[in-house]
Amino acid sequence: MDLYTYAKYDGTGLAELVKKKEVTPKELADAAFKQIELVNPLLNGVVRTRQEKVLKELSQLDLQKQPFAGVPILLKDISQAIEGEPLTAGSKLLKDNIAGRDSNFVARLRQAGFSFIGHTNTPEFGLKNITEPEVHGQTKNPWNTKYSAGGSSGGSAASVASGIVPIAGASDGGGSIRIPASFTSLFGLKPTRGRTPVGPSVGRQWQGASIDFVLSKTVRDSAAMLDLLQIIQPEAAFHTPLFEGNYTDVLRKEIKRPLRIAFQTQSPVGTPVSEEAMDAVHRMVKWLEEQGHEVEERGNGIDGVRLMENYYIMNNGEMAATILSLEKMLGRPIAANDVEIVTWVLSVAGHSVTAAEFTQSLAEWDMAAAKMAAFHETFDLYLTPATAFPAPKAGELTQTEEEIQSLLKVSELKKEEHLSFVYDMFLKSLTVTPFTQLANLTGQPAMSVPTHITAEGLPLGVQFVAPKGKEDMLLALAGQLEQSDLWIGMEGNPFF
Repeated sequence: MDLYTYAKYDGTGLAELVKKKEVTPKELADAAFKQIELVNPLLNGVVRTRQEKVLKELSQLDLQKQPFAGVPILLKDISQAIEGEPLTAGSKLLKDNIAGRDSNFVARLRQAGFSFIGHTNTPEFGLKNITEPEVHGQTKNPWNTKYSAGGSSGGSAASVASGIVPIAGASDGGGSIRIPASFTSLFGLKPTRGRTPVGPSVGRQWQGASIDFVLSKTVRDSAAMLDLLQIIQPEAAFHTPLFEGNYTDVLRKEIKRPLRIAFQTQSPVGTPVSEEAMDAVHRMVKWLEEQGHEVEERGNGIDGVRLMENYYIMNNGEMAATILSLEKMLGRPIAANDVEIVTWVLSVAGHSVTAAEFTQSLAEWDMAAAKMAAFHETFDLYLTPATAFPAPKAGELTQTEEEIQSLLKVSELKKEEHLSFVYDMFLKSLTVTPFTQLANLTGQPAMSVPTHITAEGLPLGVQFVAPKGKEDMLLALAGQLEQSDLWIGMEGNPFF
């Protein structure tokens, strides 16, 4: 199979070719590795490969019983562990860390027959909306390599949007699937909290804000992956009832009734929103009305600034706990120069968060979830820009040396100054991506759909948020959009 043909197929299409014996798993693996050799020096989306192991594993596949037998996939270098392989979480502290077993997420993919060809780049501990870790370097955007592919699943986005793989593992703790999807014109679905596997030995990720899923070129691939991955996992902290139908079948059915959809283009934290992002939403509103849906401009009533403060309180506590765990693992104290500045600031601030404050903050997540549940009694879906701006230039959001020196003063601050200090640290990046965090804290499913290209030729997605458990509603709408003139996909992408 030539590389041009390989890159055009989605995962479902490649799986069908394997079952029809029109292509072999080895040919697919060879194509994926050749594409890595060709494009990864430009993009730096893949941080390691496992070519020899993949070729040995191909003989163990059941080409008829495993639905994705031989389809190449890349996994994110955080939480998506492959037994015996490094898992660094984008941190130099973990550059020699070897996974003792497959993660539960990866185990499900292995059962389906995927070929794990390697791991993708991620910012340190998944903390940024760009992918520029010191240990692995910048990941560039296939649409224009002067720009970022986003984060924290930026390596996965760059790999799918450059034709290395049709599907890549990703995770989303504050928009980390939807943000790079917006920046690279991919379909990015964040499922409901508790829908997909977590762990092992972890019943929750970021207190339930973070989930593992995928980035894909097509809606049907994400639907098929949701069919494959939805689970009731006994050891997990959160569960959502299994969808009784088949997500792939949802794409073949018409939406039975007009949907009521609220939309908003104002930033929830009062920061600027680009004209392009607003235009993308207004074009979507026009299309929705043409399809017979009822669309109304309406805010959700949630204090966006307070929501982000609660998000950062969780980040603070989680990173303080992570550093404590790493100190125990390494048998030594961890200093500021062991980690990147964002990690350090969060961990220092986290040591000043009391148990009572952390608990109260989580209670406010639940209050926001209750408000959104009431909101969805009137509106089926909530539409916003996926990101307020297209992709930033590579390096634009990474702290300068001067900024790093200023941020190191976190240790000198009083406890009551920490939260505003963290907020200010993230404000520049939050301005680019203020819309995605809501669904992480409320646990709702949300998606970024690729329906806009800016005048400069950069992708920009729009986001739909649905009630908990209603991925089928999102997928049904995405399936219709995919057949419309609004859908951009890879059209215009220089790698296609």
